[in-house]
Amino acid sequence: MTPASETPSELVLIVDSDVELAEYLAGQLRENGFDTSIVRDGYQALAQISRRRPDLVLMEVELPLIDGLELTRQLRGDPMTASLPVIMLSFRGLSADRITGLTVGADDYIVKPFDAAEVIARVRSAMRRHREIREVSPLTGLPGNARILGEIAEWVHRGEPFALGYIDIDQFKGVNDAYGFVRGDEFIQSLAGSLHRAVLAAGPPHAFIGHVGGDDFIFMSDLLLVTPITRHAIAEFETRAADLCDPDDAINGYIECKDRQGNPVRSRLPTLSIGVALSGQRHFADPREVVAVATEMKTVAKSHQGSYVAYDRRHDISSADLSQLAELRYEGGSPSSRAA
Repeated sequence: MTPASETPSELVLIVDSDVELAEYLAGQLRENGFDTSIVRDGYQALAQISRRRPDLVLMEVELPLIDGLELTRQLRGDPMTASLPVIMLSFRGLSADRITGLTVGADDYIVKPFDAAEVIARVRSAMRRHREIREVSPLTGLPGNARILGEIAEWVHRGEPFALGYIDIDQFKGVNDAYGFVRGDEFIQSLAGSLHRAVLAAGPPHAFIGHVGGDDFIFMSDLLLVTPITRHAIAEFETRAADLCDPDDAINGYIECKDRQGNPVRSRLPTLSIGVALSGQRHFADPREVVAVATEMKTVAKSHQGSYVAYDRRHDISSADLSQLAELRYEGGSPSSRAA
């Protein structure tokens, strides 16, 4: 992980034909921790963006050669820059002008003359919204990897006991092979919903849930919430997964599909494997260490049939906590007291 002191500053590309104003804005942005680059027209802006993609474009509407409206249209029409935050600057302050700017794809519209502090605030706001959108899974609406890593880092930094659960759907390939990716997505969305309801049912302090990608999820919680979260999530997911399967498959207890050679195979109904890393008295200095342990425990869980929760016991844990973490194995919806 890159130390905070070495994290590169966010780059704002200023596109304005008024050199003096552009330099003033650049100075204000740099004083507030941003990196800046200045160009004078739309063609220069496109060339600069192709060399180094900025984090935000602050552009004048009344640009020479390619005006700001057309430049924004071109940026929105290119998949590589379609989501690039754009703020327009203009002397035109009528409602119709603002509407036109926002309609072509600008994230914000600021009328000249302006207060530099307001521009800085709007730049920060646009970047924050962009980060939030970028860090959310479009399939489940849950935070993605960047936010997940930040959340783990916060727990590690605070030094309070925590659990990281790494969740994976078993037999998911069989689901996609037999039913297709559209229904496969429904299984993933079902797991997201089951996790959300499990966290609410477990009560405060509410756990954090993230979608790593595909059929992989994580949760971070207080140590004593691991059992209620996993029990609820597994029980609900297994019920909902059976409902998503074809009726005959649900009755038979397996999904019929074909292997790569076209031979018929039977895949068990989807269950969950969960690997849990527990901080306890074990010291984690880096978020990646926590992820590595949870990943290792998930591999242990997947070596067992049925839904299974495996947690790392390579540290001291109080007997009170251990009693809360005893029932961690589930098969066919029935809990067993065996732990990995």
